[in-house]
Amino acid sequence: MAGEIAETEELYSPYVGLVYMFNLIVGTGALTMPKAFATAGWLVSLFLLVFLGFMSFMTTTFVTEAMAAANAQLHWKRIENHQEEEDDNSSTASDSDSLIQDNYEQAEKRPILSVQRRGAPNLFEITDRVEMGQMASMFFNKVGVNLFYFCIIIYLYGDLAIYAAAVPFSLMQVSCSATGNYSCGVESDTKYNDTDLCWGPLRRVDTYRIYLAVFTLLLGPFTFFDVQKTKYLQILTSLMRWIAFAIMIVLALVRIGRGQGEGHPPLADFSGVRNLFGVCVYSFMCQHSLPSLVTPISSKRHLTRLIFLDYVLILAFYGLLSFTAIFCFRGNSLLDMYTLNFARCDIVGVAAVRFFLGLFPVFTISTNFPIIAVTLRNNWKTLFHREGGTYPWVVDRVVFPTITLVPPVLVAFCTHDLESLVGITGAYAGTGIQYVIPAFLVYLCRKDTQLAFGHETINKHRSPFRHTFWVGFVLLWAFSCFFFVTANIVLSETKL
Repeated sequence: MAGEIAETEELYSPYVGLVYMFNLIVGTGALTMPKAFATAGWLVSLFLLVFLGFMSFMTTTFVTEAMAAANAQLHWKRIENHQEEEDDNSSTASDSDSLIQDNYEQAEKRPILSVQRRGAPNLFEITDRVEMGQMASMFFNKVGVNLFYFCIIIYLYGDLAIYAAAVPFSLMQVSCSATGNYSCGVESDTKYNDTDLCWGPLRRVDTYRIYLAVFTLLLGPFTFFDVQKTKYLQILTSLMRWIAFAIMIVLALVRIGRGQGEGHPPLADFSGVRNLFGVCVYSFMCQHSLPSLVTPISSKRHLTRLIFLDYVLILAFYGLLSFTAIFCFRGNSLLDMYTLNFARCDIVGVAAVRFFLGLFPVFTISTNFPIIAVTLRNNWKTLFHREGGTYPWVVDRVVFPTITLVPPVLVAFCTHDLESLVGITGAYAGTGIQYVIPAFLVYLCRKDTQLAFGHETINKHRSPFRHTFWVGFVLLWAFSCFFFVTANIVLSETKL
């Protein structure tokens, strides 16, 4: 999952919210983007990156509008409950016959929708954190709610598989090269296979699986408990992430400036578009975390403009990171995890910096794995929850954590192809979360708002893309993506 979210419910300024959103979106996907750029060609990559950034911005405004509509419903229910309490209190202090007459006269004089319309601007203030699961239960039918949770669960499984593979892969690359690249003892362009020896009789793939087992034993138990108070740990990992990104960009720029750049990326190579698409979708993922991020912003007057500014900055950052990478390194030498390309002594002369960049994914991803695992476990529990029912202890504390932890670890055991894992997760589950769910949410919440508050009511946080055409366009694009990626996979398998 991209980045981290602020855990606190305290209000913060819009500009702090802008920074949080930037950190939320820019995460693991950015580290796999350079190789995807080099494979698909720089022009195709640039066009697809800008287009998918625009699509993600549009659906982000859809989710924001749905959050405001959900808040309006909750606010109005509170108003109705308050009015009922006042009516009950007044009824105890007055004669029953006169009360009936007064209530009848008030009901005849008051238009049904007048109160809603007068209070509509305030009703749509985003003050309550309404998560996407709650919005789905408010606007979707039962089938839609189940499909929503299914999509979220598949995405979180993909997230965990990516994290479970990235940490052992980084450890394998660093430790198996400890007498090589990291100590400047071999050629910097040496390419390795999984069957190559690492330590004595151990192959690289064996080392990877040992690290995976250790990773599972150390972090897996957190799935069986609740993870709390990680705010300061997240601040530390965010700081480490930006130091690492800054070092990589500066080093690549210096090398290119000295005329030592080795990259000559093609203009376009459509065979690499499938993975590029999935990586870009994954790298713009934030819609499922927007309620936690947007609700605490103190002033939401210019919320859409701030979101747009964030996306412009993120596009610029992704472009800078990827273009410096593909012109600094040869395309066939770029690794799935971009940090690992800086093991070369001719690029980084200081061993400590080489080790920091090589181990950077280990520190940052390890802190996110338990949080995502607990989130996935809770989504499983919500999906099967029945009103008023409770789970037996074994089911609650053993079964749900086990079905959360085992599948992604098995996937990571079978493959450490991070580019493919990110591409498939983004192309399928990511498309559902980023396009399909927001489109249906905004369409149904608009219908619901018109029925509840009247056609003249205006949602103050409505999306700039308010015409129904845009909803249809997003759904058509999502269907096209599913079809394209699936056809591309089938064709690739047929050629093999």
